[in-house]
Amino acid sequence: MRMNTPAILIASSFALLLGACASQQSAESPQPAPAPQSSAPAPAPQAQPVEQPAMAMNPLHDPNSILAKRSVYFDFDKSNIKPEFNPLVEAHAGYMTGHASATIRIEGNCDERGSREYNLALGQRRADSLRKAMVLLGVSDQRIETVSWGKEKPRAPGHNEAAWAQNRRDDIIYTHE
Repeated sequence: MRMNTPAILIASSFALLLGACASQQSAESPQPAPAPQSSAPAPAPQAQPVEQPAMAMNPLHDPNSILAKRSVYFDFDKSNIKPEFNPLVEAHAGYMTGHASATIRIEGNCDERGSREYNLALGQRRADSLRKAMVLLGVSDQRIETVSWGKEKPRAPGHNEAAWAQNRRDDIIYTHE
């Protein structure tokens, strides 16, 4: 079988060209020398520092959480929970059911009108009303303490409807989170 001379010349030129390129490339970018062999194990690659996510804030202390709100307000001479406070009550009940060690004290409060005895009884009815709502939402009764302060711990000073409205309330106090 006879080969064509121009084809041989082209193939030879191509092989020389590849060889020249390979030798120039290795001269321009030297390869690293192989590491000396030793019997010691190779050091583990160092891990890059990983940015840890910020510690999750306890929702009880997050001012943007509904759980930061701790008061349920009542109408004059009433102890039933107004529908506008249902999401707040449900959120606290949900926290309690999700955190088995959490315990609360519900403090019932009244405005200054009425006798001391009447306001203590009304404050207790308000605290018991919130307690009952939370128990219906799954919170164990043993984890809720109630107390009535009557008119003894007003939130707002004053002798007008604006002050009285702020003083007719239950406060949810976490005794153990």
